[in-house]
Amino acid sequence: MRILILGGTAFLSAATARQALERGHQVTCLARGTTARPPEGAMWVRGDRDGGPEAYEPISDQDWDAVIDVAMQPGQVRHALEALSGRTAHWTFVSTISVYADDSVPAQDESARLHEPLAGDRFTEMTDYGPAKVACENAVRAAVGERAHVCRAGLIAGPGDRSDRVGYWPARFARGIGTDDRVLVPAVDDDTQLVDVDDLASWLLDAAERGVAGTFNATGEPTPLPQVLGLAVRVAGHRGRTIAVDPQFLADHGVGYWAGPDSLPLWVPGGEPGFGSRSIASAREHGLRLRPLEETLARVLDYERSLGLDRDRWAGLGPATEQQVLAAWREASDLSS
Repeated sequence: MRILILGGTAFLSAATARQALERGHQVTCLARGTTARPPEGAMWVRGDRDGGPEAYEPISDQDWDAVIDVAMQPGQVRHALEALSGRTAHWTFVSTISVYADDSVPAQDESARLHEPLAGDRFTEMTDYGPAKVACENAVRAAVGERAHVCRAGLIAGPGDRSDRVGYWPARFARGIGTDDRVLVPAVDDDTQLVDVDDLASWLLDAAERGVAGTFNATGEPTPLPQVLGLAVRVAGHRGRTIAVDPQFLADHGVGYWAGPDSLPLWVPGGEPGFGSRSIASAREHGLRLRPLEETLARVLDYERSLGLDRDRWAGLGPATEQQVLAAWREASDLSS
């Protein structure tokens, strides 16, 4: 197949390009390449999608068996469709489960209510991320109709992930494997969902090869957070204790959730049990295959070790902050006993 990947230099798009080459496909990547190059063997077309329709001129006269797009900005998606959709047999757009407007009900499928689409071509605030992806989805369906595969991905984990949302936990447990180490964790048992980057890339290519069309949630099986953390403990060989702290106490002491500095990743406050329990039954029926979560976490830890366990992070607690909160929790527990 002749596959065009709009991207191909980072994380999911890079993993997809590598796997496509391994399968023997002809792969072209349209990307700026400011931080990384496409995998060896792919044809690289330099292009800045923020520059408008002109970015696609070098390839707009070619026919494609499949296009795979991971963009977030509606304007970029619309310009790509205008330039390429008429000469493309199958179009994959990687969306997100953040398109859903209601996270209060667990196990909802792809028919659940969505955010209103973003009206403009570009978003700047993360609160508009979901609405922007809805606008992208709508543009894809309007342009390619039954040739569209809309893949609503969940939280992606594995080599190449620099968000620290998953990597924080195995790295933290590996950083202190002694029996005296105490690791602060949130006292929550809500589900979370992780999908291995290579499993997701494989699904994107399988769907393109078979012409699978439609809209699918593509993430991992819902798994209670304590179970996920237990697997992270196992792969790290941690022998210390985990100290589960009340979420309100964490918030009162400046600890965030999900992502960002001074946060504990992978959980959100109560009232959103659907956030980590989207139904993936349809994707499973159409061929999505998932490796064991423990294997993914082991891969994550290997990648974290290659980066350095003690590096500064985009998400997670620094050692000093963690110790301060643990000390405050011990003091509060002693006073209440």
